[in-house]
Amino acid sequence: MKEKSIKKVNIGMIGFGYIANGVFELISKQKDYISEKTGRRLDIIRIAEKDREKLKSIPEEMMKNIKSSSDAADVYEDPEVDIVVELIGGVEPAYEFVSKALNSGKYVVTANKDLMANRGEELYKIAEQNDVDILFEASVLGGIPIIGPLKTNLASDTIYKIAGIVNGTTNYILTKMEKSGLAFDEALADAQEMGYAEKANPSADIEGYDAACKIAILSSVAFNSRVVLDDVYKEGITEITADDIEFAREMGYCIKLLAIGTEEDGKISARVHPALIPSEHILASIDDVFNAVYVYGKYIDRIMSYGRGAGDRATAVSVVGDIVNIARNFNRDMKGAIYGCSCFENKVISPIDESMSKFYIVMDVADRPGVLSNIAKIFGDNGVSVSSMIQKQAGVDNMAKLIFITHRSANKNLYGSIEKLKKLDIVEKIRSIIRVEDLD
Repeated sequence: MKEKSIKKVNIGMIGFGYIANGVFELISKQKDYISEKTGRRLDIIRIAEKDREKLKSIPEEMMKNIKSSSDAADVYEDPEVDIVVELIGGVEPAYEFVSKALNSGKYVVTANKDLMANRGEELYKIAEQNDVDILFEASVLGGIPIIGPLKTNLASDTIYKIAGIVNGTTNYILTKMEKSGLAFDEALADAQEMGYAEKANPSADIEGYDAACKIAILSSVAFNSRVVLDDVYKEGITEITADDIEFAREMGYCIKLLAIGTEEDGKISARVHPALIPSEHILASIDDVFNAVYVYGKYIDRIMSYGRGAGDRATAVSVVGDIVNIARNFNRDMKGAIYGCSCFENKVISPIDESMSKFYIVMDVADRPGVLSNIAKIFGDNGVSVSSMIQKQAGVDNMAKLIFITHRSANKNLYGSIEKLKKLDIVEKIRSIIRVEDLD
């Protein structure tokens, strides 16, 4: 067998936190294996990190061959660096560093969902102007491949829907609420204790921001049209109660935080919200910190990607996968895009008011004749049809708890009904409104 010619590709890293440490360890331990497999030798030659203490995790012997500083410019201005790996997170100063790296003719790999969901279009334009590329597989599902398959294996198909669980923290919390009977606050505290949720401020996860960034990126790639964070409707899980979990179970559902992107007739809808899904659906079995995403295509029908959506080891595999993808095709004298930007269309973003959903609604009402007919009339007058209803005691004399599941209704019609119901003296409180997704 002909001996491979090994080409050296130099890497510079900006940031050396949790994920970067995993990337460094993976490249260091698998360097010979990667060389044999790809014909490319990956060498980390520069690291920029403000907190010098973080670099102490690198063995002294290895640091002899690495230049380090606290200035990111030392990485992207170094003519010997071929690929810049940005792992500091956030929009700024990451945008500044990445744009300057691309303008310096460097390929870039990032795991930064905030950056790509907010400034991805601008970065792609800079990359194209400089005949390089930016790869971001790890920005969405950590160690689960999804961006690459959408841009390559599924490129010939027309993708019309993406739906799934893309945030491990919220999935862990909802699993604890369902399996262990915990209230939301208790489940959140458990997630924080386990290290799955930030102790100082878990809002990015529990209020849906993290998932919204991810579905913005996925929708852009899948539907060939730019979707940014502000285009995504989002609700978190902070209002989900133990009663909601139990009532959903009684009706054959479980509750998950879903990220959903759809494209129909040139209009894109992107949303993140809790949803009741059928208990027999495979997504209902995705528990704890695991993620899973369904891709729906005209020809492929539907496929699912599943695995660990976070963690240093899993995410490092995706980051290094992007590095290898660039390295395989790398030629210092003849650069070019690896995937390039696939947003060649300019589709309309559909507002949430226009979207159609089934709804689960819980309300406390007066327990007397005529209440149900009054409520049904308001629903009917606003174009909302009730599919099923359960009545329970509210725990207070002369009060009842009504639980409705509607047929598919326009969001604006449903919420128009809710506003009118709130004004009725027979309605004490609207306790819950959660969408119901069949995931067909």
